[in-house]
Amino acid sequence: MNTNQSKHRYNHYNQSNHRRPTHSDHQQTDVKVTLGQRFPLTIKRLGINGEGIGYFKRKLVFVKGALPDEVIVAEVTGIKPSFLTAKIHRLKTPSKDRVKPRDAYAAEVGGFELEHLAYPAQLAFKRDIMLQSLEKFQPKGFRNFQLKPTIGMDDPYGYRNKAQFQVRRDADGHVITGLYKERSHDLVDLKTCSVQMPATMHVMRGVVALMEELDVSTYDEKRGTGLVRTVVVRVAEGTGEVQVVFVTAKAPFPQEAEMVDRLSTEFPEIVSIMQNINNDKTSLIWGEKTKLLAGKPQIREVLNGLQFNLSARAFLQLNPYQTVRLYDEALKALALSDNETVIDAYSGVGTIGLSIAHAAKEVRGMDVIADAVDDANENARINHIDNVHYETGTAETIIPKWLNEGFEPDALIVDPPRTGLDDGLINAILTAKPKKFVYISCNPSTLARDLVKLTEQYHVNYIQSVDMMPQTARCEAVVKFTRA
Repeated sequence: MNTNQSKHRYNHYNQSNHRRPTHSDHQQTDVKVTLGQRFPLTIKRLGINGEGIGYFKRKLVFVKGALPDEVIVAEVTGIKPSFLTAKIHRLKTPSKDRVKPRDAYAAEVGGFELEHLAYPAQLAFKRDIMLQSLEKFQPKGFRNFQLKPTIGMDDPYGYRNKAQFQVRRDADGHVITGLYKERSHDLVDLKTCSVQMPATMHVMRGVVALMEELDVSTYDEKRGTGLVRTVVVRVAEGTGEVQVVFVTAKAPFPQEAEMVDRLSTEFPEIVSIMQNINNDKTSLIWGEKTKLLAGKPQIREVLNGLQFNLSARAFLQLNPYQTVRLYDEALKALALSDNETVIDAYSGVGTIGLSIAHAAKEVRGMDVIADAVDDANENARINHIDNVHYETGTAETIIPKWLNEGFEPDALIVDPPRTGLDDGLINAILTAKPKKFVYISCNPSTLARDLVKLTEQYHVNYIQSVDMMPQTARCEAVVKFTRA
C-alpha cells in the first residue's frame, strides 16, 4: 500500500473538524433524550471500535457504521449517563471514503466492521487509534512518539487462515454455522466470507453439508443439550494442509467414523481431524481435552522459510501474509548482533523466537500452554535451530528464575494477548532492564496503558502499526524501546 496515500488520508482524518473530545465535552448537562428519538448529526471521527462519533448538545453519540464527515439522521438506541448510542436512520451526506461492503452481513457480525470504509482510510484510522489511546493514557513523552504510517496489504481480503464458527440448527431444522450478531446469541449463517481464505470456507461448507446429511446433533445452548458446538477449520498457507476440529459438548460422537471417512475422501487437503470436548456451560470455545480422530495431530505452516507444526489450540497470527512483515519489523526494531541473548515472552509455537534466532546468540521463551511449548521445541528441531529453548509457565515467573540462575538477557520481545502485559511481567522487565526491548501489541488501549509504567525506564523510539486484520478496527503495532 502506498504509504504517502495512507499518510494523506491520515491528515484528512485529523483536520480540525475531527477534534478529539476535551474535558469539557464530558461535563454533561441533562440532555433530554428518548429511545427512538431522531436528530441530525455530523460525524466527527471514528472511535477505537470503528464506530462513528458525533455530538448532540455536547453529548457523545456513537453510531455504528457511520463515517467521518457524514451527515446523518441518527436514531437513539441506547442512553447512558455520559453518551448515547444510535443507528443511522438516514444517510444524508455520505463520506467520499464510503464503499459498498463485499459481505451482505458486514453490519451484523464482527470481523467486517470497516468493510464500508475505503482501504487507504482504514490504514489512516489504524494509525489514528494508536494516537487516541496514547492521548487517553498519556505515557511519558507520548506527544513526541514517532507514529509511522500503517503497513497495509496489496489485497486486503482472503487472508484469515482460521474459521472458528458456531454450529446450530435454524428454525427449519437445517444446520447453520457462522458468527453471532454483535451483542447477541443470534447466529448468522456465513455461506461466504470475503476475509477468510477460500480454503477455510470451502471445507467449512462441506462440513456443514455432511453434518446435515449424517444428521449430526448440534448444541442447544439454552438447554445445554446436543453435540457439536463449534467447528474450527485452519489452513496452513505455506503447505495447503487443513485441520478440522469439532468442539463437542460430550465425548461420544455417533457419526464419527462416517464423518471422518467422508471428509478424508472428499477433501484430501484435510490432513488432521480432531475433537475437542467442552462440556461446560461457558462462552469459552475450547475445553481442556483434545483427541485425534484421523490423520496427524498437527498441520505444518511455513513462514519466512521456517516450518512450524501447529497443534489444534496453538496460537498463530490469523494473517500469514502480514505475519511475515510483522516479524520482519520486530527483527528490524531489535537490531540484534550475533553475540546477544533474547527472551521471547508469550512465545506460542515459537514463530517469533525462531524467526529471529539466526541473528542472536541464544533465544529463550515461555508460554502458559504446554502444547504450544512442545510445538515450539519441536519446531526448533524441525528447523535445525539449536540456540533456542522454551519452557512452560508465566513470563513473570520464569524470567526472574532465569535471572537468578545467572542468565542476562540483552534483548526482550513480548507479544501478549489483547489484555496486555501482566503487572508481574512489567516489574520483571523493569528489574531485568534489557538494553533492547520490543513490544508487539494487538490492542492499542492496553499498549498505551502499559506504556505508562514502561516509559518510566524506557524511551519509545517509534511505533510501527501493521494491519493484520483488514476490514476490522483491530490494529497490531511494533514498539521499539531503548533504555532512558
